[in-house]
Amino acid sequence: MKMKSPDDLTFQEPSAKKPFYTSLFFQLGIAIAAGVLIGHFLPKVGSELRPLGDGFIMLIKMIIAPLIFLVIVTGIAAVGDVKAVGRVGVKALLYFTCATVFALIFGLIVANLAQPGAGLNIDPSTLDTTTLEEKSGEAKNAADFILGIIPVSVIGAFAENNLLQVLFFSVFFGSAIVVVGQERCAPLLAVFENILELIFKVMSWVMRVAPLGAFGAMGFIIGQYGIETLGTYAKLILACYTAALLFIGILFLVAWIFARVPLWQFIKYTREEFLLALGTASTESVMPRIMTKLTNAGCSRATTGLVVPTGYSFNLDGAAIYLSISLLFLAQAFGHDLSFGQQLAALGVLLLTSKGMAGVPGSSFLALSATAAALGIFPVAGVALLLGADRIMDSMRVAVNLLGNCVATFVVAKWEGQFDRETMKRAFAGEITNEDTARMLGRDEEWEEMEAERLASGNAPSPKFGGGPTPDALPRIDMQPAAEAASATPDEDSPQVAAQSKS
Repeated sequence: MKMKSPDDLTFQEPSAKKPFYTSLFFQLGIAIAAGVLIGHFLPKVGSELRPLGDGFIMLIKMIIAPLIFLVIVTGIAAVGDVKAVGRVGVKALLYFTCATVFALIFGLIVANLAQPGAGLNIDPSTLDTTTLEEKSGEAKNAADFILGIIPVSVIGAFAENNLLQVLFFSVFFGSAIVVVGQERCAPLLAVFENILELIFKVMSWVMRVAPLGAFGAMGFIIGQYGIETLGTYAKLILACYTAALLFIGILFLVAWIFARVPLWQFIKYTREEFLLALGTASTESVMPRIMTKLTNAGCSRATTGLVVPTGYSFNLDGAAIYLSISLLFLAQAFGHDLSFGQQLAALGVLLLTSKGMAGVPGSSFLALSATAAALGIFPVAGVALLLGADRIMDSMRVAVNLLGNCVATFVVAKWEGQFDRETMKRAFAGEITNEDTARMLGRDEEWEEMEAERLASGNAPSPKFGGGPTPDALPRIDMQPAAEAASATPDEDSPQVAAQSKS
């Protein structure tokens, strides 16, 4: 990206404030509201809008695998320390385990207090499990889950969009670059940086249809399941959403105590991403942008690239809360009052089953079915009771999962010394702190003006990406056409060449 000279600033007028209707946040809000109205008043039309939401998520998934690979490889190369990468991984997994255990315990506490299933007295023989079988995939045991992280084929991992396998290979590839030497691999890293810029540009184009995707997804959810579902499962839904709000309050404390991050400002800073995640009921739809926003807010690219994709499988705080509350809801609905020992046993089983469910269709049903079968507290068929409420819980799970992974990234980055709080303050104030963020968000010209102002004020140049070098310090590949390159080459008889030959 060609920078403007600081001297040019004296001839520029301040940029006019953009109209409010051009804001992605405003457009998403209107799209989600329209989807709710269409789904409620025209449910048949709303039910047919699903392809819009699915199509948008497919566009995002199209670039997630190469994005994760390039972000992790270039991030590890920028850190230049293989041991640091290992430390980040261990600390992230330690944090994820502690967070999941706490979320499960927290959900059990709320369910014991709220008693969402008390008094329902459900007869298991009246339940239809055919829909449950259709929605649920096949569960994996612990060994299969761990072996599934290792790709049989690198190309297969990218083709199947298996993020854990892509991450596994990326860590090895990036570590190999560090060991072989960044100087020898400089041309390859330059190619990767150029490809990454192209992916950022594609992502900025994809985000232009985000309101359409949110409209379709919300219209389908309301049209298919109806707002009436809220009344049927009122106590369960209220218990889950209350637990989510209280847990988010705890995340506020964790973010401030361990990383000194004001989480309310972060939520304002990422409001577009959270609204899109809620509208599409998917955290994958915002993974590229949330990773970009985290690096823009002071987290290094290496830490962000490792923690966020791993957290999408290992750090599902919202899902953990839902599982523990739903387990007690089902037990209470069938007239069982679980003892403290039974709840501890359930906690252990849920901790194991929830880790093997990442990427499996109907994962929550599988985890609850496995727990019910292991404990024998209520019939496995009873899990079908949750079919009507499960989709309504998506917003709660998505919001808590996404915020939990963001907090995890801040905490691990701070823990590893790869977090710049001053950069975070600049980002929360509305600044773009690195060039790659400008590419991803489609704000190239705005960043050029901001950077020119910074340089004119005597500040150091901004980095190419979070935790990385400045753009000028990165190796470049000349992408000029051959004719232009030849015309730019000095003639042999030129004074410069003659002077060099004499010397």
